[in-house]
Amino acid sequence: MNPFLQEFDTPFGAVPFDKIENSHYMEALGHFILGSHKSMEDIKSNGEEVTFENTILALENLTEPIEFIEQVFTNIYSAESNDEVREIAKDFSPLAQKFTNDILLDPGIFARVKELYGKRSDLGLSSEQMTLLNKYYKDFTRGGALLDDESKKRVKDIDEELTNLSLSFSDNLLSSTNEYFLEITNVSDLKGLPQTAIDAAKEEAVKKELPNSWVINLQFPSFFPFVTYAENRSKRKELYEAYGKRGYTKDNDNRENILKIAKLRSERAKLLDYETHSHYVLDDRMAKTPEKVMEFLEYIKTKAYPFADKDYEEVQEFAKKMDGLSKLEAWDYKYYFEKLKKEKFDIDDEVLRPFFKLENVVSGAFQVAELLHDLEFNEVNNIPKYHSDVKTYEVVNKDTGDFVGLFYTDFFPREGKRSGAWMTAYRTQGLNKGNVERPHVSIVCNFTKPTKDKPSLLNLNEVLTLFHEFGHALHGLLSNVTFRSLASPNVKWDFVELPSQVLENWVYEKECLDLFAKHFETGAPIEAKYVEKIKESSTFHEGMATMRQVSFAMLDMAWHFDTDPNTIDDVVKFERRVMDKTRVFPRTLDSMSSTAFGHIFSGGYSSGYYSYKWAEVLDADAFEHFKTNGIFNKEISKKFRECILEKGGTEEPMKLYKMFRGSAPDPSALLRRAGLL
Repeated sequence: MNPFLQEFDTPFGAVPFDKIENSHYMEALGHFILGSHKSMEDIKSNGEEVTFENTILALENLTEPIEFIEQVFTNIYSAESNDEVREIAKDFSPLAQKFTNDILLDPGIFARVKELYGKRSDLGLSSEQMTLLNKYYKDFTRGGALLDDESKKRVKDIDEELTNLSLSFSDNLLSSTNEYFLEITNVSDLKGLPQTAIDAAKEEAVKKELPNSWVINLQFPSFFPFVTYAENRSKRKELYEAYGKRGYTKDNDNRENILKIAKLRSERAKLLDYETHSHYVLDDRMAKTPEKVMEFLEYIKTKAYPFADKDYEEVQEFAKKMDGLSKLEAWDYKYYFEKLKKEKFDIDDEVLRPFFKLENVVSGAFQVAELLHDLEFNEVNNIPKYHSDVKTYEVVNKDTGDFVGLFYTDFFPREGKRSGAWMTAYRTQGLNKGNVERPHVSIVCNFTKPTKDKPSLLNLNEVLTLFHEFGHALHGLLSNVTFRSLASPNVKWDFVELPSQVLENWVYEKECLDLFAKHFETGAPIEAKYVEKIKESSTFHEGMATMRQVSFAMLDMAWHFDTDPNTIDDVVKFERRVMDKTRVFPRTLDSMSSTAFGHIFSGGYSSGYYSYKWAEVLDADAFEHFKTNGIFNKEISKKFRECILEKGGTEEPMKLYKMFRGSAPDPSALLRRAGLL
């Protein structure tokens, strides 16, 4: 029996992963689409006066099962994929996209939405109902509802083709990441690597039945320590160049995919009467226009580039003095940067790693949530899981015991899992089957794995990543709205990073580190001198880090705003022309960023990568408020929860921010924190 077609008999109605077979996904999707099409006909044939309930609420209800099965399948595709799942995706994703278009391009449905929208001022709707009505009307018009039949068909075809191209892009990126590994046969080539990385490399070699070797792969927990600490420059270069060719190898080449995607997005935007894809996307963002985004990026670039140039020169001089290196290359920067930081601050990731045992960091994040929002996370073992690495927690209000949500964690890399880190949901807060339900959310990461001798010990960047994704999770868990479509984190894309990025700030504060930073063997708390050094070194070479973010954001805008993609005949030359404008150190030959740029070609961030820096302005300004009044100030955290975390997309983001802060964000707060003034 297909578990999707019956009520789940699991605690909290959790997804019964232990009963789901791959064949169930397509069967359930087909069943739900059939039922939803019938519901569409019922809505259109309703002879009564058009109301919010028989149109907008009815649409929310009919899309619910499709959204749910999509959420579950998409999460499995990202976190626990295999050949069979990737094959299913080739049919599943286009079918789901076709259903979405069937609704958005249905003239009968749109006629009812349009009629309701036209008399919205006279309906006596609540603020949230009005927001939802406005959202539906905009979704329909942006989806092509005002187009003629021929153009509607073309939009449908484009969307289905884009879905397939995105899947192809993801498959190539995953395959090219998994297919490469660097086999080390001489122990001297491991010189400089921390023991944790050597042990992990040995375990990878054993998995590949190479017991006399060590294996380094392109997963970040393996790749990053090697390019940071390995003394063998030629091996660092080999690994770095392989990383730069992800999605750009003979058998897994994304060049054609990304050009087709850019062309189709451009065509779709023009069909909808937008000048470019960026104009289309940003019409529904805080930034509003690509011109404003470019102005913002140019402003940050102008401030950061001189600092980045100095950062490069400082590392170049240090490398020359240390090893006589005449030219600092991309595969050298992290290695010498870490040595320089060690010399300046007497600190590096390996000094800190013993204090960041994964379980302790997770516990620390939970304690922060308790101190800020009165939440309690209790691990439960009766929730079905899709992999043994997954852990599950019941989240409750500490004072009342009320159920807040279900929380999943999945922390370690494996072959069926895409790289990076993300927050996702299996059930969004809001109306589900007629009741306003609490959410089921998850964070998925790729952290340093435990070995047979040591637990998972994180570096500082991984600690920041965990807090970042946990900030997203809190946004989802604390959502308190009526309608799923407006629930957190369903907010404007350049606002969604505020809850995640602001939480990273706590990692640099002694009050927070004292909660969890304890030596994994002795239990001794992290020394005060290290806490100071973490803070002191947090903005070290921030110019270079900022320029890296700006360069990716500008590459995104180049693909979708600056250039007509139909004029691009060589994607490699195109990318190099763009990246040369923000390049600080020498170009790596025969590498590409675009072919592995999953954020914009398969992850929903097209014309939106700038939002990381945009949200940094918000989070720097917001954290200044906390810092001034106490990082665990209950009054401020209560206001942040009520104005930001709970509200979802029920109000315009700037209005919500001003409700919290009392004024618009100050851009100089970011520059002050980064030391770029």
